[in-house]
Amino acid sequence: MIKKALIAAVSITALVSLYAGTATTTESKEKDCKTNCCPAQVKKSSATATPTSSPIKRSPRPADAEVYFISPKDGDVVGKEFKVVFGLKGMGVAPAGIDLPNTGHHHLLVNVEKLPDFNLPVPADENHKHYGKGQTETTLTLPPGKHTLQLLLGNFLHIPHDKEVISKKITVTVK
Repeated sequence: MIKKALIAAVSITALVSLYAGTATTTESKEKDCKTNCCPAQVKKSSATATPTSSPIKRSPRPADAEVYFISPKDGDVVGKEFKVVFGLKGMGVAPAGIDLPNTGHHHLLVNVEKLPDFNLPVPADENHKHYGKGQTETTLTLPPGKHTLQLLLGNFLHIPHDKEVISKKITVTVK
């Protein structure tokens, strides 16, 4: 039974990778998602999408769920390239496209002043970085100056949970 479950999980992961058009090399696993890299990236037609439309119901989450930064810490001075480690309590991490209860994957918001619409998939751009393969850390390169970072957990379709799981915003100074 365990062997069948493992084979099914590996098969699903392979299908998700193929559907997403992602390679399975170690190098590609470490990179963050780009626009339309994951099966859950929803293309919106400007004729039908509205800022308050919701393509799918938001996933529930445990009341005690929390996402936070392990490193860096608020106020840290970092180099131009630095490691960011994500923390998560009360939930598990699952790749985009895998719908398991009480799981999600990380999105890193860089210098975001206005939060995205929580009823839609998190945008994928230079300020909204997706870690849809289940990554729990990344190496970030930013220009010198002050920058804000915030984590937002998304469900299997990149949509924040119903009551969103979002970290406190931290500030780092890049030297």
